[in-house]
Amino acid sequence: MSVAALPENGQCAGASVRFVGSEIYRGSSYGPAHPLRVPRVSTVMDLCRALGWLDRDNYIRSPRALPAALTLFHDPAYVAALQRAEAEGTVSAAVRARHNLGTDANPVFAEVFRRPATSAGGTMLAARIVAREGGVVHVPAGGTHHAHADRAGGFCYLNDPVLCLLTLRRAGLSRIAYVDLDAHHCDGVQPVFAGDPEALIVSVHEERRWPFTGALDDDGGGNVFNLPVPGGLNDSEMRAILHALILPRVAGFAPQALVLQCGADALLEDPLSRLSLSNNACLEALAALRATVPRLVVLGGGGYNPWSAARCWTAIWGCLSGRELPDRLPPEAEAVLRAVVWPRPPRVGRNPPRHWFETLRDPPREGAVRAELRARLALLAARTGPEAG
Repeated sequence: MSVAALPENGQCAGASVRFVGSEIYRGSSYGPAHPLRVPRVSTVMDLCRALGWLDRDNYIRSPRALPAALTLFHDPAYVAALQRAEAEGTVSAAVRARHNLGTDANPVFAEVFRRPATSAGGTMLAARIVAREGGVVHVPAGGTHHAHADRAGGFCYLNDPVLCLLTLRRAGLSRIAYVDLDAHHCDGVQPVFAGDPEALIVSVHEERRWPFTGALDDDGGGNVFNLPVPGGLNDSEMRAILHALILPRVAGFAPQALVLQCGADALLEDPLSRLSLSNNACLEALAALRATVPRLVVLGGGGYNPWSAARCWTAIWGCLSGRELPDRLPPEAEAVLRAVVWPRPPRVGRNPPRHWFETLRDPPREGAVRAELRARLALLAARTGPEAG
């Protein structure tokens, strides 16, 4: 499927479609020097509302997960340490060493427990909804895939994808799949499900990039397919990955539910990767996967350019909810994007191009499919893995 073959109106909706959000993300920041100082989820909500795409029928306010609920995956001592860090505004050296809190990557900030607990509550609610009703739930605040059971990692304090998958299991769905399109490997998700024949994990991530896990030959005990990709990955190459790896593995596994992590840091303008995708690649993967599964939870993830992340996740919601993606944004929506402030932007954000303000879709970024990528796909295609029961 080429970009041109995507439905012009973005319609890939099926059954019920819901959006889970919260106002806690508005003004919440990891600090003035942190990559997550930028507004993301609040901009998505504002943009969707400016387009008339959110209303009382499809918008759900995210609950905050209770500490006891978080222990479905996380160690109770870690959850308690996270609560204390928020209450006290600091951590001891022992807590920093034990739980990786209070570091440059994982600082203590005003909502250091409430914000991730809200994201986790949203994805756990999404899991319960799709388990009960089928359909799709979009949680752009989700996708924090680097947290481990007893420690923070990579800007992630709670692992909401793991909590989502475990909630699906608790709701009675045994066969679950997780596809991760973030530029960084899902090092907090893979170990939880490695070797589980009733789980499928597929991760596409940039090679030689933090956290330096997810090697091509790492099969996680047989049910994990890791594809490290070279810098400069383009839309044509992502299409090859979709049709040679992702779709065949998901179809062959036939999951009862799929969780899709759509990190926006694989896009060309993101400052924390060297990949070159347009958001059309995300929409194409989304449309193809949506047609293959009865239940879908779509998460956000990485994304450190506030315009490209917001436009990508808004376009995802438009696609899921059957909206027409306009060639030119109306004035109200354009005003939302022009009001975004990126404190201390890196070079990539100093002279924003017009399409960051005026459109949802990026210009396509096609190119050659490199021989090294074809060879890696062939190796993964030859591997056995969990199949439909």
